[in-house]
Amino acid sequence: MVRAVSAPILQPGAEPPADAAGDAHEHADDELIVARSPSRLALQRLRRDKVAVASCGVILFMALLAVCAPLIAWATGHPPNHQDLIHGLSPDGIPLGPNRHYLLGTDDLGRDILVRIAYGAQISLLVGVVATGASIAIGVVIGLAAGYYGRLVDAVLSRFMDVVLSLPYLILAIALVSLVGPSLWISIGVIAFFSWATVGRVVRGQTLALKEREFVEAARSLGAGGPRIMFGEILPNVVAAVIVYATLLVPSAIVFEATLSFLGLGIVPPTPSWGNMLSESLAFFEVAWWFVVFPGAALLLTTLAFNLLGDAVRDAFEIGTER
Repeated sequence: MVRAVSAPILQPGAEPPADAAGDAHEHADDELIVARSPSRLALQRLRRDKVAVASCGVILFMALLAVCAPLIAWATGHPPNHQDLIHGLSPDGIPLGPNRHYLLGTDDLGRDILVRIAYGAQISLLVGVVATGASIAIGVVIGLAAGYYGRLVDAVLSRFMDVVLSLPYLILAIALVSLVGPSLWISIGVIAFFSWATVGRVVRGQTLALKEREFVEAARSLGAGGPRIMFGEILPNVVAAVIVYATLLVPSAIVFEATLSFLGLGIVPPTPSWGNMLSESLAFFEVAWWFVVFPGAALLLTTLAFNLLGDAVRDAFEIGTER
């Protein structure tokens, strides 16, 4: 015989017992957590992650610095390529250190380092975002096609990805840029070409695991075609992994562009880039530490922030982890 458990009767205006209130609150929290989508849960975890919040702050600061570069040049009165050989250098021709006229000092031609770092942020973030977006788009399409269609399509596309991944990309990139000539869009194209294969392999593996799931079989039984299933059913389930790899590809693209510019094969001077600023500072690092420290710090902080944010996003989506 099952005994009925009666709830305590409360008088009007009385408060529920502490235990009952705690249990009700706990059950309400559980229901709220269950009702949230994975993306909302990931966003909630990111908000609680202090490292992720700090990384987002650094990235937003660099983006704001890039957007406000013309305003900074106007406020300081120093255009990015203005050579102040009289007031921007010491009598011995040495760059000036940080002062009230040049907050971060000057370079070997008397140019304002703060202004050039701000304009260099435009180049680095543009290359990082555009090159990553292009590599993500190519990798997602090829990875979905290889994983969904399988057989000959998978064999051909997988071998193509293996070839791209096995290439010595830095040597080939230097050779290609040397042959075609350095420019912003050539650098973006080279970075995108040598980055998409990693995304393609990840998306292919996810697609192979998802294409036999019940929701895909249901869509196929309703007459949905291959493109509809790939982009409508499978792609939303691999977005989390793609976002994680995107946050990790952006710093790689920024470093790659800085490397090409450092070697004189990226952004053409006098256009400021963190890479060519570091290259120009080599002859003065013993007497003008600010010339190398500030551009290097901007590059380091930006790439580190993106890498830490990528790790936090991976943990927030619980990709490759068990909790």
